[in-house]
Amino acid sequence: MNIDLPILGVLPELRQALHESRCGVLCAPPGSGKTTLVPMALRTESWLGGRSILLVEPRRLAARLAAVYMAEQLGEEVGQSVGYQVRFDRKISSRTRVEVITEGILTRRLQQDPELPGVGLVIFDEFHERSLESDVALALCLEARAA
Repeated sequence: MNIDLPILGVLPELRQALHESRCGVLCAPPGSGKTTLVPMALRTESWLGGRSILLVEPRRLAARLAAVYMAEQLGEEVGQSVGYQVRFDRKISSRTRVEVITEGILTRRLQQDPELPGVGLVIFDEFHERSLESDVALALCLEARAA
C-alpha cells in the first residue's frame, strides 16, 4: 500500500505495544488511517503467528466498505487476504487474514468459542460509539484474554 496517512507515524509504537502486551488503545482523528491502514500494516506481524485479525465495525455498511477498500489496496478481490462477515453476508476464505465483522458477529463467535481459535488480534473500530453489543463483545474478549 502506497498511502501517506497520519497514522503511519505511530505504527512503530503500536507494533511494539502489541508485541509486548497484546493490548493497546489508539485514538486519532477521522481520516488518519485507523480503520484501513492499521490492520493492513499489522497483518504480517510475527507475533500473530499466521493467525487472523478481526476488525470490528459497529455497522454492516462500514464493515463491507472497509473490506472492499483494503482488498482494492492489495489489488485483490474481497474474500482473499481481506474479507468481511455481516448478518446474512460473508466473503471470507481460508486465505483471509483480515476479517472485517460487526459487533454482533463477534459476540456470537465469542459465545460459541471464547478462545477465538485462529485469531491473533481483535481491533474495535469506532469504539467511542458505545453500545451494549460492543461492551459485551469487549468484556468477552477481555475474559478470553485473561483465561
